[in-house]
Amino acid sequence: MLPLVALIAAAWLAIPHLHVPDLRIASPALAAEVDAVGVPAPIGFADVVERVKPAVVGVRVKIEDAASSETDKAPQKAPLLPGSPFGPPAPDKPGHDSGIALGSGFFVSGDGYIVTNNHVVANGKSIEVTTAGGKSYQAKIVGTDAKTDLALVKVSATVDFPFVRLAAEPPRIGDWVLPVGNPFGLGGTVTAGIVSARGRDIGEGPYDDFIQIDAPVNVGNSGGPTFNVRGEVIGVNTAIFSPSGGSVGVAFDIPAETVKFVIEQLKAQGHVTRGWIGVQIQSVTPAIADAMGLKTADGALIAHIEPDSPAAKGGIEVGDVITSVNGAAVTGSRDLARSIAEMAPGSAAKLGIVRDGQNKMLTVTLAKFPQAAAEAKAEKQKAQRETSVLGLTLAPASSMPGMGERGVVITGIDAESPSAETELQIGDVIVDVGRRAVNSPADVRRMVEEARAQSKRAALLRIKRGDTMTFVAVPIA
Repeated sequence: MLPLVALIAAAWLAIPHLHVPDLRIASPALAAEVDAVGVPAPIGFADVVERVKPAVVGVRVKIEDAASSETDKAPQKAPLLPGSPFGPPAPDKPGHDSGIALGSGFFVSGDGYIVTNNHVVANGKSIEVTTAGGKSYQAKIVGTDAKTDLALVKVSATVDFPFVRLAAEPPRIGDWVLPVGNPFGLGGTVTAGIVSARGRDIGEGPYDDFIQIDAPVNVGNSGGPTFNVRGEVIGVNTAIFSPSGGSVGVAFDIPAETVKFVIEQLKAQGHVTRGWIGVQIQSVTPAIADAMGLKTADGALIAHIEPDSPAAKGGIEVGDVITSVNGAAVTGSRDLARSIAEMAPGSAAKLGIVRDGQNKMLTVTLAKFPQAAAEAKAEKQKAQRETSVLGLTLAPASSMPGMGERGVVITGIDAESPSAETELQIGDVIVDVGRRAVNSPADVRRMVEEARAQSKRAALLRIKRGDTMTFVAVPIA
């Protein structure tokens, strides 16, 4: 009987086509060192860290009024980095509560411009940055952008600061990444991981497009850079998901392309100017696509158009589905919002749309995004006359004080009806059904019966909720 080693050797030799990888090349970006006997040494990131670490700073912000800070008022959803819209200001030292918020940042030019998070410097009375060499400088805010949670600050000094560059290309899922920052006040900390996902929407704003990474990111990393293995900044750390309050391997970065767009404007004018066409939009769901007879559930559906807006002047109509902007495909509402926002006011946008099953091309001249919007308030009271349709208890809006003269108000929803499985809510005002105006429950019933007679599987309702208009498809089979 052959010994075990011999059997293994015999089995190895008996596989004529087995491919043995060259272990001397462990990564296309970082070649492993090989010792004298040809055994590869572990891959490390020391060379890239040595280059980029001097450009990363710790940010220490004295809060104007810590008790009333916006970070304290924010909802406790999936907890973000403390000092962010989801958590309290970070203490200056672990276990020591005070009006000091900690964060990170990085130089983007040799003359002292530093990128960080808006939530790190918001409500700050004074800002101090500390370099990797231990030197501290006072910084002033150049500009902030709450919609993307970015800020640009500047220090004044006679020295030429080391700085890093933003990546020109987005990372791929699976790429190595290296966050560098100031977690828990422990400056100059480096962690490593990979890109887990891209295009994440975490409900922070209309321009959410986060890179998800699995590298450890903690309190104080807010505003710090995440590098690729070439030493380029692929994103800015802004949020973590953490039921425990510490890193569980789910962190979110603002992409470099967004950072570049925002920082260039903050540096030039102190604020961000975005394009605007004056519409309320929503993504096309499979149910809505089916109700509208669309081939695919792609594009941005126009739910409302502001009077005298660029969209109104350009011929856009409620119910249009925008499928492209200047030739670039629009897969959902976020695509359209970002595309328009990144265009300069006064520029022309060529919009590909689908209207009543026909493809059209319209050109809209963008206006400047309005900085303030009017607020509307209304009281909802019980209807004097109600009727049930689709499991919905309905009443004319005109019969309810404060609800206006047009539309039908939902005053109840049967929990066992198909309507209960949709996003409809009590208090919603049904404005039209199948793109035809309704002002009474009888109108709604008639439109639904007509849709059934046409063998449609869903009725398309346009509803008003507060000052927002949206479409909802309700099964009618």
